[in-house]
Amino acid sequence: MGVFLFPHSIPSGGGAGIAVLLNYWFGMPMSLGLWLTNISFLLFAVHYLGRISAIGTIMVITVTSVSVNYFDVYFHSPFANVWINLFIGSLFLGIGISILFRERVTNGGIGFVALAIAKRKRINPGSALFWMNGGIFLLTAIVIDWKIIIQALLCQWLSTRIVKWLHTPSVIGKRPLYFMAWRRK
Repeated sequence: MGVFLFPHSIPSGGGAGIAVLLNYWFGMPMSLGLWLTNISFLLFAVHYLGRISAIGTIMVITVTSVSVNYFDVYFHSPFANVWINLFIGSLFLGIGISILFRERVTNGGIGFVALAIAKRKRINPGSALFWMNGGIFLLTAIVIDWKIIIQALLCQWLSTRIVKWLHTPSVIGKRPLYFMAWRRK
């Protein structure tokens, strides 16, 4: 995200959209904005997640934020084209989320709030997540640039397709494709 998406102000999700806005309005580093946003959402929803999941998620949020900062400072995309960067960033995002899901932790984000709202209002969490992310993407597009909403939705679509593909049983067996690369414990 720090190399391919954030330099173009492309949010990878609702939490990242808020981090992009914090960066735009206040000059806050993306990594710090991402960490503060995700920790805020986690504190709101820790009651619904449970402590063990919350502890793992805090670790993931912290590692993600430190990584975003590191890659933002020390690496730059070799591609000048925003659409190539969008594709590559979405690919890395989807692979990373798949690895986290395999370990039974989340990547943080507004999904916590969506789950809490869904549980409280008895609605589908996917619907809550869609509308919340969509609202944040729309606000980001209004404030920064209208192209961002298309890029953000495309990023969401591509990265979720990667997650879905990596969790689909392979032709060879009943395990997801990426399990072939790791040993089972």
